[in-house]
Amino acid sequence: MASRLRERYQGEVRKTLQERFGYKNAMQVPRLEKVVVNMSVGDAIQSSKALDAAVADLQTITGQKAVQTIAKKSIAAFKLRQGMKIGAKVTLRGDRMYVFLDKLFNIVLPRIRDFRGLPRKSFDGRGNYNIGLREQLVFPEINFDKVDKARGMDIVIVTSAKTDEEASEFLTAMGLPLQKGR
Repeated sequence: MASRLRERYQGEVRKTLQERFGYKNAMQVPRLEKVVVNMSVGDAIQSSKALDAAVADLQTITGQKAVQTIAKKSIAAFKLRQGMKIGAKVTLRGDRMYVFLDKLFNIVLPRIRDFRGLPRKSFDGRGNYNIGLREQLVFPEINFDKVDKARGMDIVIVTSAKTDEEASEFLTAMGLPLQKGR
């Protein structure tokens, strides 16, 4: 079962971008490579239960098992030691990636209060886009009553685009709600 977003890419977006940028080969057209969802849990230093809750939330949101991330360095001011479990992340590829992005673009982002589009300045210079969400409660799968604490998350959309302009056109055509203008 192909997702709506993948069908849209193969049906409309690829053709439109090939004409817009004058690509000679269909393989030059930007495409999605992966989506990384990362959740840092500062409370994990005192309580490992907080990390377990974050991992469970990530698994519920993405439909894929989350990997716990560990601290690379010790930071005495935060009572953090090298090797401590400090967060969780999920890397989505293939159909799960397309289903997640479809849900993100059409359901989750419009649920954010006072949402007027994502900023255009969140591209990294290599065609990838970063989104920061303040809480996991905007996802419809999360049960509001069972959440112990609202946690933010970072979502990185990795594309094969060479420039930010190509990536901006590509992601806008895919349905990413970017702000108008500069």
